[in-house]
Amino acid sequence: MGCEAAPLRRRDALHSDRTKAATLKTAQSLRPAFWQRAHHLDKMTFRELVVAYFQYPAIIAYLTLSVVAIGAWIWRPAPLAPTLLAMAAASLVYPLIWYLLHRWVLHSRWMWKSKLLASTWKRIHYDHHQDPNHLEVLFGALHTTLPTIALGVIPLGWAIGMGWDAGDHHAPFGAAAAALAAGLLTTCFYEFVHCIQHLAYKPKSPWIAEMKRRHMAHHFHDENGNYGITTFFWDKVFGTFYDRPDRPVKSPTVFNLGYDEEVAKIYPWVANLSGGVATGHPRQRDRV
Repeated sequence: MGCEAAPLRRRDALHSDRTKAATLKTAQSLRPAFWQRAHHLDKMTFRELVVAYFQYPAIIAYLTLSVVAIGAWIWRPAPLAPTLLAMAAASLVYPLIWYLLHRWVLHSRWMWKSKLLASTWKRIHYDHHQDPNHLEVLFGALHTTLPTIALGVIPLGWAIGMGWDAGDHHAPFGAAAAALAAGLLTTCFYEFVHCIQHLAYKPKSPWIAEMKRRHMAHHFHDENGNYGITTFFWDKVFGTFYDRPDRPVKSPTVFNLGYDEEVAKIYPWVANLSGGVATGHPRQRDRV
């Protein structure tokens, strides 16, 4: 009996040590200093991501504002049908808005040419491609994301409410509030899926695993395609969907989005803010 009990005690002790270590990591992540250091998703577990995700300031803001939007709907509700229609429309139009912005704004070559816009472009996407697994620059900046969400879905919800019943004066407001709540919650979903795509984690879902593979190609093989996050439908519509065998040659601008040393000589603002122009793979990088 003693010989049989010893392995069980060792196993229980090992399990206890692992539990204590996980609890300690969680407790440490809840401290204010948590965001004073960098976090890289390729070195994080799924559990660590979940803990970090729900305390990131932008995610807290999205969730808080979605509650406010739901409260606005309760205050001035629209009928159920336009409410559901507005929420569905906001969720469905979101991938198209994301595709258009990702392709023609985030991957643009005009923002770095403006001293006023260079810092915005650097923050919203250049930094992410420079270091794709860096959690802090993966999330969008609130001063750019919130206006975009509002402009993308509030007019849509308002129009649905206006067209539903002219006699219900609350319908436009309520439908717009519902659309905003849906847009904010969709943003949270997008951001979480985006994190998973960069996490050192093999998704069990074939759907998410396929999205991860496509998105990794966008970041580490050729940035000129696979712009979607949760769906690549619009990539297929606009002809930017690809498999790596379709493009055997790696893009030389996959990490710098075309902002190289020659460009920096003419438009130096991004380089000045970045401490130079980064070259090479994110894991083996020097500043020049």
